Order: sequence, then C-alpha cells, then structure tokens
Amino acid sequence: MHPMLTIAVRAARAAGQTVMRAYHDSDKIEVSAKGMNDFVTNVDKEAESAIVYQIRKSYPDHTIVGEENGENRGTNNDYIWIVDPLDGTNNFVKGIPHFAVSIALQIKGKTEVAVVYDPVRDELFSAVRGQGAKFNDRRIRVGQSNDLSSAIIATGFPFKARQHTESYFAMLGEVFNQCADIRRAGSAALDLAYVAAGRVEGYFELGLKPWDIAAGDLICREAGATVTDFTGGHNYLTSGNIVAGSPKVTSNLVKTFRPHLNEALKR
Repeated sequence: MHPMLTIAVRAARAAGQTVMRAYHDSDKIEVSAKGMNDFVTNVDKEAESAIVYQIRKSYPDHTIVGEENGENRGTNNDYIWIVDPLDGTNNFVKGIPHFAVSIALQIKGKTEVAVVYDPVRDELFSAVRGQGAKFNDRRIRVGQSNDLSSAIIATGFPFKARQHTESYFAMLGEVFNQCADIRRAGSAALDLAYVAAGRVEGYFELGLKPWDIAAGDLICREAGATVTDFTGGHNYLTSGNIVAGSPKVTSNLVKTFRPHLNEALKR
C-alpha cells in the first residue's frame, strides 16, 4: 500500500471510532451553528483532532486543511491534506446512519491519495492516483450506463446556497424526467464513492467545499468516472459545483443543465 494511503486509512478509522462512540451515546453530542443551515458538533472537532494527530505523527511538516479548524500550516506546503472529519453532520445529529470521514492528500496541487470511510457500515473507499480505486480491498469501476433512462442519479439540495434554488430545481426537474430515479442521501463524500462503486450512475450538487469532494473526486476518476463542473469544465474544486458519473451520463447531465444555468453557476 502507498505509505501515505496507509496513514490516511489509519486517520480515517481513528476518526470513525470517535464518531461511532458518540453516535451510540447521543447525549454527549453538542451542536452549535456555524452559519445559516450549517451546524457543527463537538464530535466533528474531536474527529478532526484524531485525524490531525495521526497525520502529524508521520508527517509533522505537512499542511492540513480541515473543515472545522481551517488551515494548519506546516513547513512543507507541497503536501496538503484536505479533511472533512464528518461529512453528513445533519444526518449524524438526527441519528440517520449515513455519514463519512473524507481525507485527501494533494501533492504540488494534484490529488494523489484519497479515502472516504463510512464507519456505520465499515466501508472504506480509497484511491491512489494512477492505481485505480478500491472498496475495502476490491477494485471498483463506475457503472457503464450510456443514457439517463436507466440511471439512478444522486444529488444534494442547495440548503446552504438558496439563492440558486430556482435554477437547481429546474435542473432537478429535467433530470427527474429523464432518469430512472433520484437519491438524496445527505453526504457528498459518500455520493461520490457510490458513483465510483457503481451503486448510483451519476451525481450532481452545487455550493460544496473542497473538503466535501476532494477525496470522492479522485476515487471517482480512478474508478473511470468523468468529473466536471456544470459547464463541463474542471473548476469544481473552486466553484463547488460538481457533476460525476460514467462518461456518457456526465455528458448527458451537463447537456441537460445547460439551459438552466445562471451566470453564477457558469463560473
């Protein structure tokens, strides 16, 4: 195993243990608001600390960018770990068993290592650039649907970017009329991992942050998926607007979205 993947897996499992201890003892979960429709718990912070501890033991000079604690700058900025300790916090708080730990490593601007870990099901999705994607220890490939009519498409509502509600629901309506069904499960990291594993054929969402999608992006691409922004470009880690699926599903989704994009969603 790639040595940095080993550390990412170790960190993800450590965070997962922290999350699951709290999940089974919900009286100890403390919730506070970071902003409108944006919540954080003490468990998010504890899980992020567990990840940082594991990374720092092996790589004390690397930079770590976490959702909760921001940028923890090291002396070697060629190596940047992008961390979401609990993707799906709202599910976690409500007791819905669907959330994940997401860890990606960028080396000189390219994502090289990725892990998405579902601690409820003990499912580990991982990838190393150029070496394919895995579910636990088994290689995975994206589904090979050629059109939307037989595809299940995952999505997430723009509850943190409600200025795009009208455009989003116009796009959702067009997709719903063309695809087999829609899923909205509440974790972008797992949505992308599920695309990679062929559990759903496509996924789209807007207004996300790099820590939501950096790991899932590499896992998808290493599984053979095409990942783009809403215009078919590659600005999704900056814009937060992402489309993923088999090459033809992604192409069809982008084509479907085109008439409904406002200027903000074209950036």
